[in-house]
Amino acid sequence: MTFRHPERDQISVEGVLSALSNPTRLAAVGILDGGGELNCGEVLKILGVSAKSTMTHHWRVLRDSGVIWQRPSGREYLLTLRREDLDARYPGLLDIVLAGARTDAG
Repeated sequence: MTFRHPERDQISVEGVLSALSNPTRLAAVGILDGGGELNCGEVLKILGVSAKSTMTHHWRVLRDSGVIWQRPSGREYLLTLRREDLDARYPGLLDIVLAGARTDAG
C-alpha cells in the first residue's frame, strides 16, 4: 500500500494546526520529534493507546496534512516527522507548538 503525501508547497498552516489540535496526534508528533523512523506499534506503546483502528485515523490526518511521512515496511508502517518540510514552510512553528504542549503537560 502506498500513501498520498502532499508536496512541501501543498502543506498549509491551517492543515498543520488542525492536525496538531488533537492531543493524541500532538503527543504522537512529540514522540516522533525525537528523530528517525518509528513503527506505528512503538508509538502506540509509548502513547499507551491500544486501539489500532483509532490511530489509523490519526495517522491519516497527520499524513494528509503533511506533518508525517508514513511508509510500509513489511507487515508494519514506519513513521517519520516531516520536520525539514515543516521548518522550511513555517520556521519555528513546530518548535513553538511542541514547547507549548510540554508546558501544558506540566
